[in-house]
Amino acid sequence: MALTIFDKIWNSHIIDTINKKIDIIYLDKQFIHEVTSPQAFETLEKRKIKIFRPEKIIATADHNVPTKNQHLPIKNALSRLQINLLRKNCIKNGIKFFGLGHKYQGIVHVIGPELGITLPGMTLVCGDSHTSTHGALGCIAFGIGTSQVAMVMASQCLLLKKPKKMRILIKGKLKLGVTPKDIILYIISKLGTGGATGYFVEYSGTVIDEMKMDGRMTICNMSIEMGARGGIIAPDKTTYNYIKDRAFSPKREKFIAAKLFWKTLKTDKNAHFDKEYEFDVSKIEPMITYGTSPNMCIKIDDCIPKKSENYFNKSLKYMGFQPGEYLLGKTINYVFIGSCTNSRLDDLRLVSKIVKGKKVAKNVHAMIVPGSTQVFRQLIKEKIDITLKESGFDLRQPGCSACLGMNEDKIPYGEYCVSTSNRNFEGRQGKGARTLLTSPLVAAITALKGKLVSIKKYLKKYGEI
Repeated sequence: MALTIFDKIWNSHIIDTINKKIDIIYLDKQFIHEVTSPQAFETLEKRKIKIFRPEKIIATADHNVPTKNQHLPIKNALSRLQINLLRKNCIKNGIKFFGLGHKYQGIVHVIGPELGITLPGMTLVCGDSHTSTHGALGCIAFGIGTSQVAMVMASQCLLLKKPKKMRILIKGKLKLGVTPKDIILYIISKLGTGGATGYFVEYSGTVIDEMKMDGRMTICNMSIEMGARGGIIAPDKTTYNYIKDRAFSPKREKFIAAKLFWKTLKTDKNAHFDKEYEFDVSKIEPMITYGTSPNMCIKIDDCIPKKSENYFNKSLKYMGFQPGEYLLGKTINYVFIGSCTNSRLDDLRLVSKIVKGKKVAKNVHAMIVPGSTQVFRQLIKEKIDITLKESGFDLRQPGCSACLGMNEDKIPYGEYCVSTSNRNFEGRQGKGARTLLTSPLVAAITALKGKLVSIKKYLKKYGEI
């Protein structure tokens, strides 16, 4: 029987099946952080249940950590409490913890792959929506709720109904200025926020084959924004080369043996998918959101569409836009480059290339927050940090930062923020903040110009890409 990569990994992790409908799935890894883990630890402690396999859990502090002066005591009382609780719970239960100041600290969905913890063929969970990021390495990865975090701690398993399978084939030739972020924003704009609900999505095609790992992670990261349970990309030579020699990846003979297994993780010819889509990237241009949902997205040179639905008009009212309005020329005072979507080395190398020798516009506060300490150290090694600072960027320490209004890095009320994050909900970046999702390329150019401009015209004039 022909199987998809999803079938192969799922089937190999079934412990038992209940009533032919619900599978008991074994989880190879669980990542935890300071926000969704305290209640899980408390639940197990109250019930006097020991953590079943603490060596299978990796913890880091990321969501509400300060991104300046991380060596000093944390000012926010709740943040301080949550991070201290995570540290104490990890010490008590023998869980590996990458706290502030640790060389491996960072956003959970950045450190997993970059440290070689996330590997092809795994099943992996975390109490965070964007766990699907890890699927770029050829594993089944998805977000879970706090009660499920506790369940995995107690049993290393979950009771799950197998999702349906979707394949999205991405082909064609990329236009000037189009990045993986633009590709996934375009797909979400076409399928909508519920277009993949109930499905696990496999991404394939020539564009994926030619894409670097950081770009693949951006694609899988935003699968949840169209309702998918997760996203996955079959491992290939690009994947193997990325994993090799990482801190926790298999070494020498073990790596060779692992690679033999990873090569079997391909979707068989004629394997069944419940739904399939095909997208031609030659139709895609640099994208930007204009509303309060990731699917409310247009080519940056286009105008906002005209619709009559109540949700649409409510969203535009919050954003301060009108149907038919063009966004080009709109003054932007805040730019955020970071988050688990776009804070990796390739993202920041691209930004550095665009801004080298130029200055951030005087009206703009442009924050760059690397996704991990490892990324930050590499920026210093390549002297990218100097380029960014000389250009006027506020280069900060690793954390989730302004992706969500859970820490000190908030966007002021009523202000627009061009952001490389993944969600543009009302108040996502702070009460009354208005988020415009874009790629790091668009964000960098916006920071320089202080307003939204045609990316095609800019690149044709300056030639940087």
